Amino acid sequence: MLCARVTGRHRDGGVLKALNQLIVRTLPLVPKPIVRRIASRYVAGETLEEALRVVQRLNAEGCMATLDVLGEDVTRREETEQTVTDYLRALTAIAERGLDSNISVKLTALGLKLDAAQCRRQFARIVEAARAHGNFVRIDMEDSSVTEETIRIFLEFRERYEKVGLVLQAYLHRSAADARRVAAAGPVNVRVCKGIYVEPPEIAFQDREQIRRSYMELVESLLAGGAYVGIATHDPPLVERSVAAVRRLALPAHAYEFQMLLGVAGDLRRKLVADGHRLRVYVPYGAAWYAYSVRRLKENPSMAGHVLAGIFRPERKAASKGKS
Repeated sequence: MLCARVTGRHRDGGVLKALNQLIVRTLPLVPKPIVRRIASRYVAGETLEEALRVVQRLNAEGCMATLDVLGEDVTRREETEQTVTDYLRALTAIAERGLDSNISVKLTALGLKLDAAQCRRQFARIVEAARAHGNFVRIDMEDSSVTEETIRIFLEFRERYEKVGLVLQAYLHRSAADARRVAAAGPVNVRVCKGIYVEPPEIAFQDREQIRRSYMELVESLLAGGAYVGIATHDPPLVERSVAAVRRLALPAHAYEFQMLLGVAGDLRRKLVADGHRLRVYVPYGAAWYAYSVRRLKENPSMAGHVLAGIFRPERKAASKGKS
């Protein structure tokens, strides 16, 4: 009888998984208002003002934030100008309102795949603005085609301004060596995440437990080496192991932070804050919300059921942003 129940659950789970993947594949056919309604939980809005209100609310809850202007992989050089302008405005507004937030920048939004030299010039403008406001700039990591150049740019700018950080992805085979490489630059600020881009097994771990092991090896080696680590995960086992590592190393609360995406794992986020851990929420916003939302749904097909519910219950209001 138990076997029958388990088999039934597996069968039902397989059907649900297949249905979610089907929804993801047909996302281009889903009306944008439905995707927007689902995305409103995970994207702060289209405007800076909307994003600032979310940051203010998060600060009131005891969380820090990092603002991300959506719109990576630009196809025209002139598009990078708007991205820079948006980040300069964000840095000014953060300072004027006294918010606890920094910024996260994807270098392909500054034209990395089009013109690496122009990308450096545009990034320099953002870094100089951050310096003027005493703020911090995180360079987001993207797919493996730009991993090496992203690390090079980080190391170049780290020599000029200490408040520049990097991201390492645990599923890449190269990340352990990259961690040693960037740590040699002195006290560094590194966000560690699992990795979200689809990469081949030749360069990336595919097994969940392998990725978890790699994740903890990165976190523990960086913490032990004196790096300030952004422990970016919603995975409860990894959160537990990271908390244990912090205690084992007897690190003070200001030596690390946890990081989470807007709208994800709210209960876990609140528990970490209540337990005295620093926690930063990744707050994306901008006109490119649709592409970001579709990508997130593709990365996490289990969310696709919400899209289906939106189609059949169009009158239902979006989830309150106060419950992220």
